[in-house]
Amino acid sequence: MATPTTTTSATTTAGRPAAPRAADSHDLIRVHGARENNLKDVSVEIPKRRLTVFTGVSGSGKSSLVFGTVAAESQRLINETYSTFVQGFMPTLARPDVDLLDGLTTAIIVDQERMGANPRSTVGTATDANAMLRILFSRLGEPHIGSPQAFSFNVASISGAGAVTLERGGEKVKERREFTITGGMCPRCEGMGRVSDIDLTALYDASKSLSEGALTVPGYSMDGWYGRLFSGAGLPMDKPLGEFTDGELRTLLHSEPVKIKVEGINLTYEGLIPRIQKSILSKDVDALQPHVRRFVERAVAFGACPDCGGTRLSALARSSTIRGTSIADACAMQISDLAAWVRDLDEPSVAPLLAALGDALDSFVEIGLGYLSLDRSTGTLSGGEAQRTKMVRHLGSALTDVTYVFDEPTVGLHPHDIARMNDLLLRLRDKGNTVLVVEHKPETIVVADHVVDLGPGAGTAGGTVCYEGTVEGLRASGTLTGRHLDDRAALKPAVRTPTGALQVRGASTHNLRDVDVDVPLGVLVVVTGVAGSGKSSLVHGSVSGRDGVVTVDQGAIRGSRRSNPATYTGLLEPVRKAFAKANGVKPALFSPNSAGACPTCNGAGVVYTDLAMMAGVATTCEECEGRRFQASVLEHRLGGRDISEVLGMTVREAEEFFGAGEARTPAAHKVLARMADVGLGYLTLGQPLTTLSGGERQRLKLAIHMGEEGGLYVLDEPTTGLHLADVEQLLSLLDRLVDSGTSVVVIEHHQAVMAHADWIIDLGPGAGHDGGRVVFEGTPADLVAARSTLTGEHLAAYVGA
Repeated sequence: MATPTTTTSATTTAGRPAAPRAADSHDLIRVHGARENNLKDVSVEIPKRRLTVFTGVSGSGKSSLVFGTVAAESQRLINETYSTFVQGFMPTLARPDVDLLDGLTTAIIVDQERMGANPRSTVGTATDANAMLRILFSRLGEPHIGSPQAFSFNVASISGAGAVTLERGGEKVKERREFTITGGMCPRCEGMGRVSDIDLTALYDASKSLSEGALTVPGYSMDGWYGRLFSGAGLPMDKPLGEFTDGELRTLLHSEPVKIKVEGINLTYEGLIPRIQKSILSKDVDALQPHVRRFVERAVAFGACPDCGGTRLSALARSSTIRGTSIADACAMQISDLAAWVRDLDEPSVAPLLAALGDALDSFVEIGLGYLSLDRSTGTLSGGEAQRTKMVRHLGSALTDVTYVFDEPTVGLHPHDIARMNDLLLRLRDKGNTVLVVEHKPETIVVADHVVDLGPGAGTAGGTVCYEGTVEGLRASGTLTGRHLDDRAALKPAVRTPTGALQVRGASTHNLRDVDVDVPLGVLVVVTGVAGSGKSSLVHGSVSGRDGVVTVDQGAIRGSRRSNPATYTGLLEPVRKAFAKANGVKPALFSPNSAGACPTCNGAGVVYTDLAMMAGVATTCEECEGRRFQASVLEHRLGGRDISEVLGMTVREAEEFFGAGEARTPAAHKVLARMADVGLGYLTLGQPLTTLSGGERQRLKLAIHMGEEGGLYVLDEPTTGLHLADVEQLLSLLDRLVDSGTSVVVIEHHQAVMAHADWIIDLGPGAGHDGGRVVFEGTPADLVAARSTLTGEHLAAYVGA
């Protein structure tokens, strides 16, 4: 008789039993020989049904292992189970560069990517909450106005008639029937909640004719089909627009779609304004190309729709209420209040629906998003808020034995909220799931069942496993993470004296309650408070945008997959000139987007092959072997290196290369020094910008602005993505900025930054309508001594006071 296998359990720091230890290879996810990005034949065995945290400096290979290898292969294998037809509608996923992946389960990725730029997407529509709320109102709303779609701002009301086939007496008979679809969309704004007022003077130059380029709308060139289209619509092409008749101007600007024939081809002509509204204004402004976005900002003024008051809903949809509350009122409520309202409804006929809706809303509150409302546009959510909104879908899921993959789930969370996040991660684990977390915060690292520490450095200096095991073992391991895990910044013995103050009076953006506050200048100011307390509303609403204020946030950097740190920072320009001067040729040769590009891949380094319904593939260009340049260009050298080798350097390597010797280029060295100063020394110059994290994007923007003297910098959580060991470097950088005469205001949750501040402005006391007030102003020492706020309590515990 076989001896039964026994497992031991431990207790986590959260006071909750840890998941059982893996008993055999069937309880492991095995990764052997992973080489994605900078990984150097990495082999790890990740225990299933446990919480594993991946640590290491930025650029050490954490994301390459977790997202680029384990999660990517899981999703690719799942996609392959669908038909080739269905796969044609799915994103292309290449097989990771790895020798063996075994024991994979279904991976659910909960990352910090923004939740799309669809202006019709709200917190409610992105989760199941809105759908359940619409069903609730269709059942209980008075007066009864129809099915759930009658409460949807994405469904229009349509009336018409059509032929239907009926069977009578064994014969089929066609009859014409009238039909009505009742949707909840506001007819004026078409469910957008806003209307646009277009400045006609920004659309055209009245002194010019169409053929002379009178239209100033991006993309409207008369050289192509637009010229033929306007001519085919009967518009005079050589007459100045200022001399157009009312009818001609009406045709140009406001014409309804009409069929016309141009050179024997049937086309549809539509006025300029309706075409702009459909092709440009129907999209989220932030998702537009930079030149189109600038046009919209110059030519269009947006305001709440006067018919629906910005609710997006028709008058009929708003007329149906439950206990005097319409669905528009419900969606505008703070979610914590809406949850209480739903719990107060006692209707046995819809009891299961009320229970499910209540659970979903309670999940928002539990995850620290109770201050949001369901009508909040998803495009306005921060990366951390977007990630936690995605989590709501999974908290009540009946799925087990899946792999949840999280990317820094503590981003944007106050220390008070991190304990709740930890509890949610442990709950997912305790349901029998494998939870993989990429994280820097020690508060989350210490609750892990298993830790994988990568490094020892970043980029080419990383990509190896430095430690695998328990948290206690990590502390004793001597790795960079282990040595810094228990680091605690001390309060400064002396703080700087302000040189002045920036006055904020009557601030009322979002949840702010007529806030008056003086922001000291010439010092390091840290704005604190729980998520949703009003920090961003105060800083971005009342400080950013003023003269002399430079705001550096984590927003996406505009550019194609060809964009990289060298092009974005302007570094490539002096580098190209240096190569050109050294070789006596044109600078354009040394740009992969210009004359020097490989003709086969057009400077992309890879060739994209479309396989129709099958997933397309990207293969390294055989002509240039991924180096992006023509072979003749690579014969030109500077300091013994060709241009592709330079773009393959890290910032630190390039800083040394361009700092001395034959390759000495002061203009390039200055940019590289600033990039190294902000902690980006590990990035390669040619790394695509699309691969950068939010924190890396912010620090790259900061590097560009550091060349400007004086003024006031606003930074939004600059510690995002920073390893414990790198926070000290960031603090030194902030000190240098302030000591050089720059005022710095930082929105931050990291307690090391709070402790290092000269002045703290703490908002709260809670989130949403429970926040919006300044609850403390003063030095960190005074905040710790008072312990009068949540921030004060946690900071006191952090510094050991």
